[in-house]
Amino acid sequence: RFKKKADWASFIKRIADEMYPDAERITLVMDNFKTHSPSSLYEAFEPAEAKRIRDRFEFVYTPKHGSWLNMAEIELHVLNSQCLNRHMGDQETVAREVNAWQNDRNNKESRINWQFTTKESRVKLKRLYPSFND
Repeated sequence: RFKKKADWASFIKRIADEMYPDAERITLVMDNFKTHSPSSLYEAFEPAEAKRIRDRFEFVYTPKHGSWLNMAEIELHVLNSQCLNRHMGDQETVAREVNAWQNDRNNKESRINWQFTTKESRVKLKRLYPSFND
């Protein structure tokens, strides 16, 4: 995560100009961190350059309170601890091991056991729910 707007803007420019220079449109899925905004481009670059970079992207923001992101992070942690926790000599071995791990994981139909119920969330996250008593 880039904590400074200029760092994020430089990274976005690098994606556009170095990583995907021939792409007409780049879809970037990212979190809602305060520096991850097209306005950061305008703070880091001249307006014409900021607009050129901005026009190359479609920014898709993840939900601020999306549990799917937690699930993805959990799966990556499991992958790391069960499969990627050792040295592998080349990329082909890594790909083969990850595919085998993924097939095994999918066949087990592993599920995440959420301990946070809807009822609890309405109490703990009360400030996020609308109030109709005003």
